[in-house]
Amino acid sequence: MMSSLAVAPAPETEPPFMQKLNSGQRRAVEALEGPVLVLAGAGTGKTRVLTTRLAWLLYTGAAQPGQIMAVTFTNKAANEIRERVGHMLGCSTDGWYMGTFHALAARLLRPYAERVGLKSNFTILDDDDQIRLIKQLVQAHNLDDKRNPARLLHAVISSWKDKGLTPDKAPSDSGDLADGKLRQIYAEYQERLLSLNACDFGDLLLHHLTLCQKHPDVLSNLHARFKYMMVDEYQDTNVAQYMWLRLLAQGSNNLCVVGDEDQSIYGWRGAEVGNILRFADDFPGATVVRLEENYRSTGHILSAANGLIANNRQRLGKQLRAVAGMGDKVVVASYWDHDEEARRIAGKIEAAHRGGHSLAQMAIMVRAGSQTRAFEEVFLSLGIPYKVLVGARFYERLEIRDAMAYLRVLMVPEDDLAFERIINTPKRGIGPSAMQQLAQLARDQNIPLTESVLRLCETDELKPKMRQTLQQLMQSFSRWRQLLHTMPHPEVAQIVLDESGYTGMWQADKSPEAPGRLENLKELINAIGEFNTLPAFLEHVALVMERAADAGAEQVSMMTLHGAKGLEFDTVYLPGWEEEIFPSRRTIDEHGSNGLEEERRLAYVGITRGRKHVEISFVANRLLHGTWLSAAPSRFVAELPQEHVTFSHRPNAPRPQTTAPAPRNLFHQIRTQQGKPAAAIPKTPPTLSGTYQRVPITPKTETDKNQREKNHLGRVRHGQFGMGTIVAREGQKLDVRFDNGKTLKVMAGFVTMVNDA
Repeated sequence: MMSSLAVAPAPETEPPFMQKLNSGQRRAVEALEGPVLVLAGAGTGKTRVLTTRLAWLLYTGAAQPGQIMAVTFTNKAANEIRERVGHMLGCSTDGWYMGTFHALAARLLRPYAERVGLKSNFTILDDDDQIRLIKQLVQAHNLDDKRNPARLLHAVISSWKDKGLTPDKAPSDSGDLADGKLRQIYAEYQERLLSLNACDFGDLLLHHLTLCQKHPDVLSNLHARFKYMMVDEYQDTNVAQYMWLRLLAQGSNNLCVVGDEDQSIYGWRGAEVGNILRFADDFPGATVVRLEENYRSTGHILSAANGLIANNRQRLGKQLRAVAGMGDKVVVASYWDHDEEARRIAGKIEAAHRGGHSLAQMAIMVRAGSQTRAFEEVFLSLGIPYKVLVGARFYERLEIRDAMAYLRVLMVPEDDLAFERIINTPKRGIGPSAMQQLAQLARDQNIPLTESVLRLCETDELKPKMRQTLQQLMQSFSRWRQLLHTMPHPEVAQIVLDESGYTGMWQADKSPEAPGRLENLKELINAIGEFNTLPAFLEHVALVMERAADAGAEQVSMMTLHGAKGLEFDTVYLPGWEEEIFPSRRTIDEHGSNGLEEERRLAYVGITRGRKHVEISFVANRLLHGTWLSAAPSRFVAELPQEHVTFSHRPNAPRPQTTAPAPRNLFHQIRTQQGKPAAAIPKTPPTLSGTYQRVPITPKTETDKNQREKNHLGRVRHGQFGMGTIVAREGQKLDVRFDNGKTLKVMAGFVTMVNDA
C-alpha cells in the first residue's frame, strides 16, 4: 500500500528548502521530466540535490511517495536522505521506497518470488553460508579443494551475477577452474539455493532481471508503480544494476542519476565507469547538469585536483570552482625514508594541535592498509590518539593476529591461547572433537596444549592422518626454534609463515581483501626487522596494544584512499606517492590504462578530501619485503599543476645534502626521468630516481665474474645487519659474513646485491 502525503497548492513564494540552491543545483532539482544526469563534483552538494529534488516532487504534487524510488549504495546514505526529506516536509518517510539496491530488490522480489521458484519468505544467505554450499559441490564433484578453493569459485560466480549472467549465459570456458566444470557447479548452486528457499545478494537483482525479461506483466506493474527514479553514486553501478535500472526506467523515462566519473574507484569490485560515461547515449535527450561550485575546499586544492584528473581520458569533464578563497597551496614534501615520513608528519600534527587545531579534523590517507603501520608506531610512541577507519588497527587485523600467534607459540610453547588460534589455521582437519581431547588431557595433567599434542601423538587415540599432521606441525616448531640460533629472526618469521601454509592460504584466497592481507604480512616482517630480537618485538606489540586502549575521544583518522570517499577534513596528509605503490603496480599490470586511470581517480579523491590544507609526500628509500629499495616520485606528482603546488625539501642530516631544486626544476626532472632505470639508493632525499629495483651485481671484468661464481662470493646489503660478503650458497639460502664479524644464514630475498667498488 502506497504512503500518502497531503500536498498543498504551491504558494507564490518558494519553500525554504528551494531557496538554498545555487543555479546548477536548482536546474537539477527542477528538471522533472525525462532522463537527467547530474555530474556532481566532489563537495558540490549532491546529497542536497537528491533530497531537495525528492521533496520538490512531493511538494509540487508531481508524484506521491509510493511513486518514487530512491536508490543508494549504503544504508547510511539512505537514512540520511530519509531524515532530510522528512525534515523538509515535516512528515514521516516510513514505507517509502528509499534504500540500497539489495534492500529494494528484496522488497520488490517477495511478491513475485514464486515466479522464480522461491517462496515469499525466502532467506538471504551470508557469504559464509554461500561458500559452504559451494564447498559441498566441490566435494560432490571429487575436485581438489586446494586447487579449487570454494572462496575463489564463489568470487567468480558472484562476478558473473554482477554482470547479469545466469548459468545458461555464463562463459562455458572457465579454464582450469573446477576442471572446467564451474558453469555446471554454478547451475547446481542455483538449484541448491532454490531447494533451500534462499538466495544470495547477487540473486536479488538477477532474479529481478529474469522476472522483468520473462514476465511482461511484472515489468508492466513496476512501470505503473514508479513514476520517478533517482540513483545516487551512479558511477559505482555494476552491469546488473545498470540493466535493472534501464528496465525499470522504460516506463516513465524519468530517471535521474547523480554521480561523478572522476570518483569512480571501485572497478575491482565490479563497478563500471562506462555506465555514467554513456548515459546520454543510453537515454537520448537527457538533461546533463554539471555541479562545479565546491563548498568544501579552497582554490589551490581544487585547481591541483582539476589539473591532475585532466590527464584521464575516460571522463565527461568539469572544473571544480571554490566558493571559498584560494587558501594554501598543496604541499609536496620529500623524505629520506618511510620512517622519517611518519615522524615528520606526526610532528606537524602535534604542532598543529598545540596551535589549536582539532585532531579530529586531521587525516592520513594511504594507498594500501599496510602503510598505516609506520604511522601507528610513531603515534603510539608520541601519545597521539588515532583511529583507523574502514578497518582495524594494524596489530588488530585478522592476519596479523594469526601471524603473531604463530610467533608467540614459537617463543613460548606454553601459550595455549595462541596455539588454539593457529592449530587449525590454515585448515589441518583438526575438528572440535580432537580439540576437546587435547584440552581435556592438558587440564587433567596440568600441561600446555603443545605438550598435550606431543603426548597424545604417542598413542593411538587420534586418527593416523591427524596424528601425522600434528606431529609434523610440532616438528616444524622445533625446527623453526633451532633456526633462530643461526638465522636473523625476521627471516625465521617469514619461514614460519611460509612453511606453515599460512601465506599460501591467503595466496589461494581470491577475495578482494586477500592482496591487502598479504601486504600486511610483508609489512609485519618489516616491523620485526626493526627490533634486535623476536621477544623484544613481541613485547613491543603487547605494549602497543595496551596503549591503544587508552586513546581519547578526539583522534586523528587513518584510512585507505578507498575508505576515504565521502569524508572530509580540514587537513589531509597523503603519504607514499611513489611509483609502484601509487599508482599501484599490480593494478596497472592487471588492468592497463584503465587501471592507471582508476588510480588517478583515487588520487583525485584523496586531494579533494581536504578543506584547507593538503600535503602529498614521497620518500627516497622504502623497505619492501625486507629489502631497502630506491624509489621514484609518483607520476601523479609530475601531473600536478606547478602554480598550485609548493615543494618542501627537508634533507635528513647527517646524510649528505644538496640544495633543493626549485619547484619548476623538480617537476621538469620528474617528467623527464619517467621510466628511466633506478640508480643505487640515493644519498639525499628524492628529487629524481627510477622505480623500485634491486641493484644487481655487475662484475668489473669477466675474470672477476668467473672467480666470484667459483667461490660463491658477492657483496650484499641486509636491512638489519648491513654490508656483508656471501661465503656459501645453497639455492636461496646464503651464508653471509657481515662486516660486523658475524656469519649468518640468510634468505636471498632479504638482501640486496650491490656493486663492488
